[in-house]
Formats: sequence, structure tokens, C-alpha cells
Amino acid sequence: MLQRVAVVGAGAAGLCAARHILSRPDTFTPPVVFELSGNVGGTWCYEEQVGTYPDGRPVLSSMYRDLRTNLPKEVMMFPDFPFDPQLSSFLPHQEVQRYLESYCQRFQVRPHIQFNTAVESVTPVSTTTDGEDRKVTWEVTSSDSSGHRKTETFDAVFVCSGHYSDPHVPDIPGIQNFKGQLLHSHSYRSAEPFSGLTVLVLGAKASGLDISMELVKAGAKVTLSHRYPPLTVPLPLGIQQSSSVEAVEDDGTIRLQDGSACRADVLMFCTGYNFSYPFLDPAQLGLEVQDHLVSPLYRYMLPPAFPSLFFIGICKIICPFPNFNCQVQFALAVLDGSVRLPPQEQMEEEVWREQRLKLERGVQRHHLLKMDQDQWDYCDALAGSAGFPPLLPVVRSLYEEVWRQRQLHPENYRKLNYRLVSATCWELLT
Repeated sequence: MLQRVAVVGAGAAGLCAARHILSRPDTFTPPVVFELSGNVGGTWCYEEQVGTYPDGRPVLSSMYRDLRTNLPKEVMMFPDFPFDPQLSSFLPHQEVQRYLESYCQRFQVRPHIQFNTAVESVTPVSTTTDGEDRKVTWEVTSSDSSGHRKTETFDAVFVCSGHYSDPHVPDIPGIQNFKGQLLHSHSYRSAEPFSGLTVLVLGAKASGLDISMELVKAGAKVTLSHRYPPLTVPLPLGIQQSSSVEAVEDDGTIRLQDGSACRADVLMFCTGYNFSYPFLDPAQLGLEVQDHLVSPLYRYMLPPAFPSLFFIGICKIICPFPNFNCQVQFALAVLDGSVRLPPQEQMEEEVWREQRLKLERGVQRHHLLKMDQDQWDYCDALAGSAGFPPLLPVVRSLYEEVWRQRQLHPENYRKLNYRLVSATCWELLT
């Protein structure tokens, strides 16, 4: 009996899921991919508009006009689909979008995408027991742009809706007293409107640094506010650093954690995004969905109580496309029976044990989904379990080299170009 799979989202993760489902016609019927927008690409699909569309639908894209990738194409690519070798290593977002459109075309995914379709609910139904195995099917209710609703039944669901569309804005006492413009990076598109203004950027991770450098080049005066020790990377002239924002006083003055105060025309929140799954009932699934954590998820993918629901691409600080590729293949191996999962209680215990170890190492609870150096062993473990080729060692080697270059030259590291020479070697092009 062929299995029927629903895929929520036609960004990179959803396209990857659909591509691999289509490659197994002996096990799966063609997938049904639900996409809220009219395009593939997800967060890579640039949208000039911010806020909401005329029909009231929220703009999901967080892409800004001049964004370039902070990973080279040589490690960003899906392992079975390289970028055009003529392109430079660090790409403008338009090239990534074109790449995803080409991937979609190459693997003939588009006919299986229902565009402009919102998933309203994903609900587990009709549990049946076959020996020790418990089988759950899923009802997926969706509505198209004309408002027509329908409910379909699936054997499994891949949640590929991303986590870069629901802005996280920290709770700052007195924020209503701020007299200037409040903005999250989700709604930032270009630097020119901020020329001549004083901008306080909250958050010094990738987007905070990138946007600060754009703003300074456009003539803004920037203060980078964060809770970490002062960054030692060489920043452009015009960017100051300060401690984190504590509160906003009655007169609109911003009070900082070190007791000092400042004023600004703009408060720009580069404070990340929340996990948001309005089509799921977390309690029903035995999950807790917080701003920065979804738990428990076995192998960072599936709720132990419902092992035919898969969250693809939920981890942070990873090589995204290769990570999605590994997760999808592991998930399909679970569905086709070639990977046997432990009992529910054992999966839950494994998740809690791993979280405890991280917390004991000093990892904060809201950073439990950040992988960083753990991503390589994780992907290797998925490949080993499911029997697909692991990531090439050169991916890790080049990823770590670029990370080093980013610390040394945050403004200029994207000028470098690389080439993969073998499974273990890369070279710097001059």
C-alpha cells in the first residue's frame, strides 16, 4: 500500500521533501505540497512589501534587498544539485531563489504544489494498532485563495513552514514611551531611508551585524546593543557597541543595562523569530511550542507520541540545505520501515537526557535548538541509521574556514571565492 504524504511549505525544506518523496514511487504516492504564497522559495523569495498584503495576509518574507549569503554556495548546496560553478561563492538572495526554482524544475516538483493555499489544521486521526506498531493518519484542512476549504487524509505530514516569519520582539519595560520608529528586521528592506538617523540595533548576531554595516554605509549613526561582551571583530567606523536595553523612560530616553542612557530615532530589533504553527495543536501532539523551542522532538524532528509527523529544518546555526537533505532522507526511512524507532518512552527519555546535558554545559534553554558544532555528528548519525551517503568532510572543513574568516573580516569575507577539489579538500580561488 503506497503512503500518502503532505508537505507544508514550498521553501527549500519543502522542495527537498517533495523531491525525495517523488524519487520513491514504489513506496509513496506523489506528495501534496501546500504553499501559502504564489511562489516557491520560502524565505528566499524577496518581497518589497512589508506588513500585510491588500487581502490582509501577512508578508512572510524576511529577506532584505541587498542580502548576500553568509555561507558559500559550495557548502550551501543540496548534495545532489550544485549551484552554477560560474557564480561567486557568496550569493545575492536572487541567485538562491533562482537555484531553488531550478531545483524545483529539475526534480519536477511544481505540478505537486498547491499555491496560494493555507493549511488551517493538521490533526491526528484513526489510530490503529498493528502488533506493537501504532499507526496514525492525519487530516489536513486547507483553504485556497477563493476561500474554498477541503480536508484530505494522509499517512504522514512534513512540516516545512520555516521559522523566519514570526518576529520575536523582547518585552522591554516602557517601550510604549519610545518616541521614534520601532522596527523588526523582518520589515527591514533597505538602508537608505535611515540615512542621517541614529539607529539603535538590538542584537549582534548575523542579521544585526549585517544590517548595522548596511546602515553605516548609508549614512546612519549606529549603536549595536547586545548582552554579550564587546565584539572583538573589526567593525566599520560609525558602529558603536553598548550593553543591552533595560527599559525606556517616560521621556523616551533608552536606559541600558550598564546604567547609561541614550536616545535614538529608530529601535531596530534584530532579535530573531518565534516558532509558530497555527495549524497544529501542540498539546494534542504532546509538544510544547515556545518562542525559541519546540520540545520534545526525537532527533530534532518528530514528536515521540506521533512519529509520522516531521519538522524539517527546525535547528539553528546549521548548514541549512544539507541538513534538510539528511533529515528528509531519515524521515522517509522511518516511514518505509528501514529505520525502526525506539518505543515512545525511550525516545522521550533520549530527548530529555540530551537537553539536560546541554543545560549542564551552560546552554540556555532558548538556545537548545542551536546545533553549531553538533550538526556534523548529527547528520552523520542520520546517514548511518538510514543508510544514505553522509555529508562530505569538505563541507565541514569549508564551513569552519568561512566561520573563521567571518570573525577576522566581517565586512570583507564575502569577497573570497572557493572551489571544492575533492571529498576532503577545497581551495581558495585568487
